[in-house]
Amino acid sequence: MIDIHSHIIPNVDDGARSVEETFNILKEAQEAGFTDVILTSHFLLNYYETNAQELIFWKEKLQEVLKKQGTKINLHSGMEIYITNQMEELLENKKILTLANSRYMLIELPLATNVKYFDYVVYYLEAKGIKPIIAHPERYKCVQKDPDIVEEYIEKGCLIQCNYGSIVNLYGREAEKTIKTLLKKNQVHFLGSDVHRENGTYLIILDAIKKIRKIIGENKINELTTINPKKILQNEEWQY
Repeated sequence: MIDIHSHIIPNVDDGARSVEETFNILKEAQEAGFTDVILTSHFLLNYYETNAQELIFWKEKLQEVLKKQGTKINLHSGMEIYITNQMEELLENKKILTLANSRYMLIELPLATNVKYFDYVVYYLEAKGIKPIIAHPERYKCVQKDPDIVEEYIEKGCLIQCNYGSIVNLYGREAEKTIKTLLKKNQVHFLGSDVHRENGTYLIILDAIKKIRKIIGENKINELTTINPKKILQNEEWQY
């Protein structure tokens, strides 16, 4: 399996708090069945302005240590970018990263409110050849209230990533209810851990997959966990 959403690099956002914790999390990832992990530290203007080159440096150093340890996890650079009307400037100044240096970018929206400039940002990214992936919409209040909003995201050209933890009530009953709705409507393209801590999300992956399998079946599980994420790593153009 391939994890496209994680917060494992130490001390750059609200994820791993030490190098030791980073390696403990990666060990859990391997034990859960992941072969590849994209490191998507937060980028949020005026809060988590994570340096892109620093993230690439961390990815390379962590990969070196994993190789020496014999841990068979492939790491890839990325970011979870909080939507902003300054996306154009950030992209032109190379301050933000796509996923695994591909055409795909992980975008986070506010949990509680709609974004007036959402359409502009999506239009701009697509004009630049970048495919937006909306992170965990099942956690957004507006989507919980009206899941049909996700269909609008997709119609505008976005892809959808939901969190494994949502199906096992990690984020509350409304998130669990909403991810079930999106899965049944075939509106989920990727699953991600959104892992932040050791002894956390990777430990519930198998339970989450069992619940998701009952909703969408084995073939679809493979699509969301491996086939579609591999398209990111191989930088394939998305085909609907």
